[in-house]
Amino acid sequence: MVLIHGFASSFDHNWRRTGWVDLLADMGRPVIPVDLLGHGTAPAPTDPAAYRRVGDLVLDALPADGPVDAVGFSAGAGILLRLAAAHPTRFTRLAVLGAGDNLLEPDGGEGRALADALDGPGGDGDDIRVALFLRLARSAGNDPAALAAFLRRPQAPLDPADLARVGAPVLVVLGDADHLVPGAPRLLDALPQAQLVTLRGVDHFATPGDFGAVEAVLAFLDQP
Repeated sequence: MVLIHGFASSFDHNWRRTGWVDLLADMGRPVIPVDLLGHGTAPAPTDPAAYRRVGDLVLDALPADGPVDAVGFSAGAGILLRLAAAHPTRFTRLAVLGAGDNLLEPDGGEGRALADALDGPGGDGDDIRVALFLRLARSAGNDPAALAAFLRRPQAPLDPADLARVGAPVLVVLGDADHLVPGAPRLLDALPQAQLVTLRGVDHFATPGDFGAVEAVLAFLDQP
């Protein structure tokens, strides 16, 4: 198993503290710990160009002797789908949480605004989304300048034609109170084998710790 955390979080913050690692261990599923570049225990460069290989570094952490199941949250979900499209034989089942059609759309300025806030004097400002990400970054112990560089990395939206190459079954898990993700109909249409689980009353940041999300993903991963 590999678990890929979301932006401004870390493996420990996103998966260990929320109980995922222990639950998967109880199922006999050892987890490969991965911190994205700029997060957690990984190096934290402040040059956006250094983040061109953020996905390749995740791929380097995977075992070379066979495919793995994988779960990704938010930005980690986007990285996971890019890897699965480029290397479909490396994955058996994928669960993507807190991500949907936003992965197919260009950044409308939200990422730049958040990067500017991370580079700024540290105030939360009036944007609740910026404030929440800033608080997450602080609680996870991440370097704001590295996170800003991560957001500014060169990256195009996911292409539906690329997603058509994803060979693994995909579970998409979204909270119906997630105001950062505008649904997932286009993402579901682009993936050859995909299903949606909707979490009632769950917002973006609560998704990884929601019992309904955990239950749905574990049941999906336990299928033959």
